[in-house]
Amino acid sequence: MSTETIIIAGVVVLAVIALAAWFFYQKKQSHKLQQRFGPEYGRTVDELGSRTKAESELKAREKRVERFNIVPLAPSEAARLSQAWTVLQGRFVDNPKGVVVQADQLVRELMLKRGYPMGDFERRAADISVDYPAVVANYRAAQAIAVRDKRGEADTEELRKAVVLYRALFDELLEVRKAK
Repeated sequence: MSTETIIIAGVVVLAVIALAAWFFYQKKQSHKLQQRFGPEYGRTVDELGSRTKAESELKAREKRVERFNIVPLAPSEAARLSQAWTVLQGRFVDNPKGVVVQADQLVRELMLKRGYPMGDFERRAADISVDYPAVVANYRAAQAIAVRDKRGEADTEELRKAVVLYRALFDELLEVRKAK
């Protein structure tokens, strides 16, 4: 074998190794994003039409949220907001439509107090997905019901479900832990 042939074979082997390493790195990155974002990963892939675009979007979300100053609530503020939620739920029977609107407002207030910026709904949901991927689907579902309600298309059972879904996000944001 000539030296030239050995060099070419070496370059080809190195290229194959580099390509395999890149492939495994990409697989590992995809897996990490799938684990972190759960169902939101699949929703984003479906929405954007490709895994590469979705992963870029999810990484951009992570970087954006890293710049936020997310803070825990003071115990007195957490108690005030928790009490506000209790009062809100007590009014459901008399005013289900109004309670759904108030639940959304209370979630927004809590997000703002924790340090999340208040952009449009999609931006808020994207931001929440980074820290609370397990409940962002609840937020999206509650918002969809609220939008249907504004068009007069949601019944009382759907409104009840929206309040329950908002509550799941509210509890996570408030950092309410259930007793074991």
